[in-house]
Amino acid sequence: MISATTGKSYGVQRVCRVWQIPRATYYSKSFGAKPGKNHCTPRFHSDSFLVQRIKHHIESSPFHDEGYRKIWARLRYEGTRTSKERVRRLMREHHLQPVNRPRRIRGNKAHDGRITTDRPDQMWGMDATSTVTTREGTAHIFIAVDHHTQECLGIHASKSAKTMEAFEPLRQAIRHSFGKYDSLTGMGVTIRHDHGSQYISKLFQSELRFLGIESSPSYVREPQCNGVSERFIKTLKQQFLHVRHFETIEDLRLSLLAFKDEYNRSWLCQKHSYKTPSEVRTNYFYNQQVA
Repeated sequence: MISATTGKSYGVQRVCRVWQIPRATYYSKSFGAKPGKNHCTPRFHSDSFLVQRIKHHIESSPFHDEGYRKIWARLRYEGTRTSKERVRRLMREHHLQPVNRPRRIRGNKAHDGRITTDRPDQMWGMDATSTVTTREGTAHIFIAVDHHTQECLGIHASKSAKTMEAFEPLRQAIRHSFGKYDSLTGMGVTIRHDHGSQYISKLFQSELRFLGIESSPSYVREPQCNGVSERFIKTLKQQFLHVRHFETIEDLRLSLLAFKDEYNRSWLCQKHSYKTPSEVRTNYFYNQQVA
């Protein structure tokens, strides 16, 4: 019913009180309550409909092995409202959950601090991994990731693992965030890296000083210190390197750049209420301008 004064619908509680009928009866007639229940919660979508939509998002997503939280977020984006626990139950009952490895029990960590930041371009993580091409053999991959937005700021593949190749993600990140590559351009940025030979070399450290960037090496044998980069590499392997084949390193390099754009535009970050990395950066600087 619509109020003639405000033009808005009356609430269910008020209407049922005026009509002197239980709300359970209203919900039963409107949404189909199960007999024998003392109360009824409205079910806007049937289980079969939700399972169909869940399967659709699992098949159409550019990523695989997404858990129930991200599937729930994708349902909300399309306008299908339900609870996380219901999505979890349906995925479990229909065997749609991703397969996870059992966690290993670890002892006390030398590093128990916080590695994420409160704003973009405060700390970047850099790391390297490798894969194999069918024609040219091993390829080395270097990455740069923002510790706040979770963005992939730079990514590069090469046959060589020399220090000069590790510069490329850094150059991409500087141009992405500051628009130029010049002396002291990166003032205020800290680079978190491990003790790989590329990152502790005099050449790499002198380049950081030229850009005005502070070097922050992680603790020895404590990969948790560089956890943001490690987590991105895990995603890169699961969503890209382990599911595709490449003939040449150049094919791999171009595909990595395309994956970087897709990841920044579409990957959902639970830490940021299921926003994409690009949305997190855009929202942060928009709020700063408004403030």
